[in-house]
Amino acid sequence: MEFIDQSLGQLARRIAGATRVFDAYQLDFCCGGSQSLRSAAAAAGVDTAPIVDELQTLEGRAAVSGERDWGGATPTELVDHILTRYHAVHREQLPELIRLARKVEQVHGERADCPNGLADHLAAMAQELESHMRKEEDVLFPMIVRGHGAIAGAPITVMRMEHDEHGVALRRLEELTDGITPPRAACTMWRALYAGLRTFRQDLMAHIHTENNILFERFAPAEVH
Repeated sequence: MEFIDQSLGQLARRIAGATRVFDAYQLDFCCGGSQSLRSAAAAAGVDTAPIVDELQTLEGRAAVSGERDWGGATPTELVDHILTRYHAVHREQLPELIRLARKVEQVHGERADCPNGLADHLAAMAQELESHMRKEEDVLFPMIVRGHGAIAGAPITVMRMEHDEHGVALRRLEELTDGITPPRAACTMWRALYAGLRTFRQDLMAHIHTENNILFERFAPAEVH
């Protein structure tokens, strides 16, 4: 099967670094991982040729990065990785990002380029994300660890739907922050906030990708379209 006819999720699982390429071309590999590269590129209005070239370069590299290939991990190892690398990290990230956003809005709220409403948006994201992670920790992940993943189709469907909602929230975050790009005259605090937002965005997208395209695919494969 040609690269362009494979789903973004398949390519992201198989090729180390593919997610960075998809992100650069604004292709939704986390929530939209079931789309083929052809369909995703057409929807985004980008040419597939340079994307395929970059993916082929990545695939052909002899040197392998030190990052673990989680596609070969056991379900229990994946769950432990998600809990420590993403759930715990988001719980550390969001309170500080909310604090910084409120401060920026208090100090610079009169400026036209101030991201007014960002703190409230982050607070809502934190609440939704905490509820989502609790469902995984209390219901879905214990099922998977106990070997009952094959009957976890219903909760997986719910988690995927909530991942789509997180994707919508990320797009709103980008709208509020001009693509998470600080204005030229932004102060140090403002720049620190946006640096943290970029890291949070990358982490949340990688989190959703790891669940949707690696863990969940083992028990409830998504339809490719």
